[in-house]
Amino acid sequence: MKTYIECWIGAATALFSQALAGEPELAESLPKPLAGSPFGFAATLAGDEQGRFAVVLDGTVLDSPLVGEGMDQRAGWGELLREVADSAAGEFLARTGKKCRVEKFEPTAGESKVSRAFQLKAGDRAWTVLVLDEVRAPRPPDKAWKGAPSPSASAEASSAERAGSPETGLNPGTALSSGIELLLDVELEASLRFGCREMLLGELLDLGPGDVVQLDRHVADPVDLIVGDKIVARGEVVLVNGNFGLRVTEVAAPKKRLESIRCLF
Repeated sequence: MKTYIECWIGAATALFSQALAGEPELAESLPKPLAGSPFGFAATLAGDEQGRFAVVLDGTVLDSPLVGEGMDQRAGWGELLREVADSAAGEFLARTGKKCRVEKFEPTAGESKVSRAFQLKAGDRAWTVLVLDEVRAPRPPDKAWKGAPSPSASAEASSAERAGSPETGLNPGTALSSGIELLLDVELEASLRFGCREMLLGELLDLGPGDVVQLDRHVADPVDLIVGDKIVARGEVVLVNGNFGLRVTEVAAPKKRLESIRCLF
């Protein structure tokens, strides 16, 4: 199963080559001493996997305008590494189904431990990149290790599984009926809806390049995942290897989601 750091490596490899001048390559290497005055950033992640994930770079990388001429290089690296952390969280969710989000992102001067080491290579120059990965699944409460649950607890859990989640209607412990299983390979087109607005025909005809159409949704509001004409989920927009993705925060009950494919029959 994919780990967060593996998703981070994929996101960093793609975004570094796209966003940095000269399209430098990120390659894994043995740990080496950091040059100059090292700097970095640490992300605190929360969710199904949580912990601290830090990236520290050679200070000499700031002497090269990799994030753009005339820009604050340190701030630019902070924005890029935050984007990589968010993209890795989105990729982690897509690959594993586990939610993971960046709760806090802050500068760090160095780390006492190292999990992986990389070289960022651009032409004949190379810089060391050190990564500390402490992102793990949270440990269950100690009482969960003291033996099997009581019969009453087992009964309550079984009842809860049969009932499903009161918020989403999900019931992971219930097998799908044979009729539904036959439809699992049906391909459906899903789209994201950021908002909508009613417009007059005259306004549509007057649209031109550079015009701005204001929607009915604030930038901080969740976006809708649409299948057919039904909203099946809502979430936050993230970047996954340079592409837009959706980190799901709300899911409709299975019955509601199935209604979205009625148009196929």
